[in-house]
Amino acid sequence: MKISVIGAGAMGGAIVEGLVKGNYVENQDICVSDPSQAALERFKANVQNITTDNCMSAKSGDVVFVVVKPWLVENVLKDIKDTLDYERQTLVVVAAGITSEQLKAWMTKDGQLPAMFLAIPNIAIAQLASMTFLVAVATESQHTEKVKALFDSMGKTIVTEEKLLGAGTTLASCGIAYAMRYIRAASEGGVELGFKADYAKEIVMQTLKGAVELLEASGLHPEAAIDLVTTPGGLTIKGLNEMEHAGFTSSVIRGLKAGAK
Repeated sequence: MKISVIGAGAMGGAIVEGLVKGNYVENQDICVSDPSQAALERFKANVQNITTDNCMSAKSGDVVFVVVKPWLVENVLKDIKDTLDYERQTLVVVAAGITSEQLKAWMTKDGQLPAMFLAIPNIAIAQLASMTFLVAVATESQHTEKVKALFDSMGKTIVTEEKLLGAGTTLASCGIAYAMRYIRAASEGGVELGFKADYAKEIVMQTLKGAVELLEASGLHPEAAIDLVTTPGGLTIKGLNEMEHAGFTSSVIRGLKAGAK
């Protein structure tokens, strides 16, 4: 399978890093394009095919990722439209706020559409740990299986309805920033409790990692797992209640809802 990635910014670059680390495709079968030569420099060591020509990149891939800012998607797609082989190639657009109806309008050619998807990963895709949401726009089941398997090699993937894509974006893509904000807050608390900053951050990150692994291994609801570590009258429940008095759960939910808007 040959992969083209158009756009080497934060998300496009993260996808390329994930492709290189995941070994699902060979490095020589990856092509990256970006109008900025500087943006391409960091891939020279691991990706053989880099170019500032989007059409050249689009021509080479079995799967073509377009990973640019939402306001650039239409222009990029129109630039590569005549280059794409609609019978052979699959198009994956990674851009928040773009709709399937827009893609269909932009990409219809002689009454045909390519196999086409909307996808929202998060930047943890660079570490093979993305939570990706995938919407089939115009495709058959075998194409969905192919693209899902590609994203699964770089994390976990949910094939979902388009109406849930905004919610998925705020829960996972924005959500990774929310999780990092918790890490920052807890690390600062650790410093106030007496740990050096680097130690505090390491402690918090390992603690979060442990919480995730426990939930994955046990299948428990988070509240049931909390009950296992909250002794009546103990320190944990006192800390949790203080956080709730300050609006912890409410703040998280309000933040997610604001992001979804």
